[in-house]
Amino acid sequence: MATTSVTTLMSSNFSTSVASNPKIPAPLLQSSSCMQSHQEFPQLNLSRRNLFNGLAIVPLLLTSPAKAREVEVGSYLPPSPTDPSFVVFEATPKDTPALRAGNVQPYKFILPPTWKQLRVANILSGNYCQPKCAEPWVEVKFEDEKQGKIQVVASPLIRLTNKPNATIEDIGSPEKVIASLGPFVTGNTFDPDELLETSVEKRGDQMYYKYVLETPYALTGSHNLAKATAKGNTVVLFVASADDKQWPSSRTTLQAILDSFEV
Repeated sequence: MATTSVTTLMSSNFSTSVASNPKIPAPLLQSSSCMQSHQEFPQLNLSRRNLFNGLAIVPLLLTSPAKAREVEVGSYLPPSPTDPSFVVFEATPKDTPALRAGNVQPYKFILPPTWKQLRVANILSGNYCQPKCAEPWVEVKFEDEKQGKIQVVASPLIRLTNKPNATIEDIGSPEKVIASLGPFVTGNTFDPDELLETSVEKRGDQMYYKYVLETPYALTGSHNLAKATAKGNTVVLFVASADDKQWPSSRTTLQAILDSFEV
């Protein structure tokens, strides 16, 4: 009985959500309508072909349209001109919804060639709210099981300040900025006592705040390095994370990745 109720509820919610979303392709709308009709009119047969056609594209809806490749980045990214042991990732409009919308300025960083790009779920990518997202979203994610993971998070500037085109210094001190962005570093909560070190870096006209955090309860990992800057109407946060097993051997690599990040 419980299984039947849950299944009915999920099917009903799924059908309502899909039908109200103009971005969902027709096959999925057809499949959800079939499910609803089958429940309301038992004498009608559910079209298996329509159902499977719809379900086949569900993974595409749940992941970012960015073409994340589940292969080592060294197979398709160019080597770093300053250190051939790394490759360079330069984000372009084809990579993320925010870059296509012009809501984030292009950014780049280096990676070891063994790392792999991860898919970003649609709900986290800001795909449906660009160019006027009210909450932060994830731009890109990369990972190496032995070394750790990195992600780029973007936040609407207005979430931190009402001043248009504010610099990171206009927003406040490094401590004030991380107090607002800390949960997006850890994946859950942020305690000021977890902040071990802050520093300021200037590249050309762009100012960056850098952080070293020890976060034993973080979902991202017990060790986090972060770097934040503001440009246009967006604050961009770069996070490099590792667990206790990865940290001793990967800290230098993660620091090099973090240092290379620029908008």
